[in-house]
Amino acid sequence: MAFRRRNKSYPFFSQEFLIQNHADIVFSLVIFILIGLMFEATAKTAILFIQPQYNVTTLSPEGEVTLYHYGWKDGATILFYFFIAIILHAVVQEYLLDKVNRRLHLSKSKNTKFNESGQLCVFHLVSSVWTFYILITEGYLLHPSSLWENYPHLHLRFQVKFFYLTQLAYWLHSLPELYFQKVRKEEISRQLQYICLYLLHISAAYLLNMSRVGLVLLFLQYVSELGFHIARLFYFTDENHQKMFDLWAVSFVFTRMATLTLMFLAVGFGLARAENQGLDWETGNFNSVLIRMTVLLLVCLTQSWLLWKFIRFQLRRWREFRHEQALRKKTATKQALRPLKRDSLGHHENGVLKAENGASPRTKKLKSP
Repeated sequence: MAFRRRNKSYPFFSQEFLIQNHADIVFSLVIFILIGLMFEATAKTAILFIQPQYNVTTLSPEGEVTLYHYGWKDGATILFYFFIAIILHAVVQEYLLDKVNRRLHLSKSKNTKFNESGQLCVFHLVSSVWTFYILITEGYLLHPSSLWENYPHLHLRFQVKFFYLTQLAYWLHSLPELYFQKVRKEEISRQLQYICLYLLHISAAYLLNMSRVGLVLLFLQYVSELGFHIARLFYFTDENHQKMFDLWAVSFVFTRMATLTLMFLAVGFGLARAENQGLDWETGNFNSVLIRMTVLLLVCLTQSWLLWKFIRFQLRRWREFRHEQALRKKTATKQALRPLKRDSLGHHENGVLKAENGASPRTKKLKSP
């Protein structure tokens, strides 16, 4: 299965060979793991990579329900879906983004940003729909108090745990993709910033058993980011499409305010009034003052940093707009004040060239070739 068109062959174990064929190599590893399910001797090991582990069966009014908690075996599952994310990344790039790029004829810098926004647009769309479905089916939107009641939320349903595992796998796969996609050095630091922030916040929500609050925050963030990347894709197709950035700006500020409000409501007030205060590793209880303050400080610093970058971005856009407006007015003024040039022989009058003394100038005879 080939994902890339091979215009040139490279020697084995070379850097270019790895970059060109990384999706095929990863696809072979996935097939190797799936083949392991077919044999009894390797099925127990192969299932660790595919299916979430640490399941517990409990009784509920609906009957027996299988719930999950986390452990070190989750690393194998994350690794498998890490490979799946690399393959899906190559599929979207080859069969969607590359075809659009060939029609747009973008520059290298715009091409890199277009590919980044295209990949993230697909991911944010799928993740936001998936998160919204989980919030509706679990009833977190209709009962906001369930976000902090009965903490710690140690046991998760299958769809919640699988969602967190795939989220971690996707953002981890973004790190080697910086190398595979040959991202420019100027862009690496910016992309590393938001990748590490996503990994930090998702891991904290998963490991500190704050998965319910994390789901709502991820939904708000993904919807806001989806609007930004859609606006950037439209901008690259036609630079006159800039109104969508204004809509994204409103959603961005709303997301920051909603995130801070929800965190203070759930962590600052909800968990602070819970009965089970203290730190208990066995029960998964991390409801201590130090951890709550650390989580709130982390979220506040992140949101403040994002707002600071947003304000700088908007000020830069406003300055560029004012500069363009000033240049246009200056050019229009020069054109309006430019005097009419007189001809060396005279001037035009009713469409006829007149000499200075009022007589018509003598026409020159054209020499025959």
